[in-house]
Amino acid sequence: MDSRILTAAVVLIGVPGVLIAYIWLTERVLFLVPQRHRGRVRPWLWLAPALALLAFFLVYPAIQTFIYSFQNRYSTAWIGTANYEWFFGVGGGVNALVNNILWIVVLTASTLIFGLIVAVLADRVRYESFAKTVLFLPMAISGVAAALIWKFMYDYQPAGQPQTGTVNEILTHVGFAPVAFIQTSDFKLNTFALIFVMTWIWTGFGMVILSAALKSINPEFLEAARVDGASEWQVFRGITLPLLWPTLTVVGTTMIITALKAFDVVYTLTNGAYDTNVVANAMYQELFVSSNTGRASAIAVVLLVAIIPIMAYNIRNFQAQEAIR
Repeated sequence: MDSRILTAAVVLIGVPGVLIAYIWLTERVLFLVPQRHRGRVRPWLWLAPALALLAFFLVYPAIQTFIYSFQNRYSTAWIGTANYEWFFGVGGGVNALVNNILWIVVLTASTLIFGLIVAVLADRVRYESFAKTVLFLPMAISGVAAALIWKFMYDYQPAGQPQTGTVNEILTHVGFAPVAFIQTSDFKLNTFALIFVMTWIWTGFGMVILSAALKSINPEFLEAARVDGASEWQVFRGITLPLLWPTLTVVGTTMIITALKAFDVVYTLTNGAYDTNVVANAMYQELFVSSNTGRASAIAVVLLVAIIPIMAYNIRNFQAQEAIR
């Protein structure tokens, strides 16, 4: 039998069959449970498949990665904390962490600022939908494709030679010398150039979320402040911004996690060269280039530990908002 027919049969018949069987089994189990306990048991029975998948695909790999981080490159012997000592010592981990901090600060701030500015301005023009569509288009492009676009935009030729990069061509036409945006490590210019690419991608995301939050603000609040003599800046600072704060927090935490996981733009443009390496790219290099499972696992654990506090803050903030509602 053709494997494609077998796959189609499994999808069309097997999956619904398993679902129906599980529903039937769940109801049979609930029938055996005393009536007073069914209300508490039923949610857990329905959550059981999802919890099992989470345990298998998330919890188990995380535990296994943690174990691997204390073993050698082939996971055949225990070496203690040697992998972590290597990462924070000669492995370039400190430089990668510093770059990630730059990514967190600059990417988060720039996405929030530009996204908020565009959301406020686009909300006041007649061609709002068109403007938002154009600004959101980079989100439809993969990180690798966006990096390739900006690789040509940043292309550099020495002074006196024809510039093939759009940015340097503009610079030379207005009287400035061409700049090696990527092939330099001076003042972290290349890292900021990489962050700008990610900002270009994610500003549309911030704009859409913040624009939706802006439209949810009761216009009567704003009109009352204007009637009382408040300027547009006072209305924005005293009413609009405080009401947008929960949304700004959500967008900000999303961008912080995105910055911590930054990989595709760095891999495509520099692959960590010129002191631009980040934690995620360092993990990729150790696992797929150096074939060192232990070191790659240690870097993955460091990345996980860095993300957990941010996720905890986000969850706590969400719970506080739900409590108010």
